[in-house]
Amino acid sequence: MEGIIFMNKIVVLGSINVDTILNISHLPEPGETMHMHDRSTAGGGKGANQALAAVRAGAETSFISKIGNDHAADFMMKTFKDDGLNIDHVTFSKTEGTGKAYILLQDSGQNSILVYGGANADVTPADVDEAKDSIKDADCIIAQFEVPNPAIIEAFKIAKDNDVVTFLNPAPAQKEIPTELLNLTEIIAPNETEAEIITGVPVTDDASMDKAAKKMHEMGVPTVLITVGDKGSYYSMESGKTGFVKAFKVKAVDTTAAGDTFVGALMAKLDHDRNNIEEAMTYANKSSSLTVQTKGAQNSIPYAKNVEI
Repeated sequence: MEGIIFMNKIVVLGSINVDTILNISHLPEPGETMHMHDRSTAGGGKGANQALAAVRAGAETSFISKIGNDHAADFMMKTFKDDGLNIDHVTFSKTEGTGKAYILLQDSGQNSILVYGGANADVTPADVDEAKDSIKDADCIIAQFEVPNPAIIEAFKIAKDNDVVTFLNPAPAQKEIPTELLNLTEIIAPNETEAEIITGVPVTDDASMDKAAKKMHEMGVPTVLITVGDKGSYYSMESGKTGFVKAFKVKAVDTTAAGDTFVGALMAKLDHDRNNIEEAMTYANKSSSLTVQTKGAQNSIPYAKNVEI
């Protein structure tokens, strides 16, 4: 897309999961027993999804994560290598297996996800320190809440000391995010549900998005993004500039990894000063619109050549 500046070097600190997708007509009611339409297995984890989205969007991407010493690890590592993701800092846990996620995928395309952390919960500040040279050399570091907060704080400290943009995708949402972490975060990107958990403000319209963003600015974060599913994505800058970028209208068959695609694609395109934020968000929205048209997580994340604006 004309005008986009590539952020060439991205580090993603985050999770690796093997997803089990359970296809169902609707979420079961308490006490209800129901049949599934289908069951399948695929690569996932918010960190892995975001790293693959970034590298497929053209960014030089390194991944910091931890995986179990099991068959699931072989399958995941092959995917990373095939996409050209730098996995020098993906290490093996001595005590935990590879993370798992169980996705309840409804006929509507909406999903609910249960996560078992496994090796993801074993990521430590020491693991981050081993990757400090990669962080120092990056343009941006992305993290989510599927690895422990102390590791994220350590990574963001290294980044801030080296003028590297820090991007927090606060998912799964935490009601009380450590103040130290918020003070180290330059960009925060919750969805509307996560924004409400963080701020206490139900996000339903423009006014409530402004109100939630203001609260996150008051918490110390200069740039706030809020994604609102098939409606699009909102941004608010500390300077007072705000805007909304509409989603591309498509028929969704599976929303798994749509948010992760948005994050990775956005940061592959966003420049350091964020002057091209609407262009980058448009690219990210288009990437997500392609993701939701295919079942699965990592297999549905598009490559730059397929994202035409």
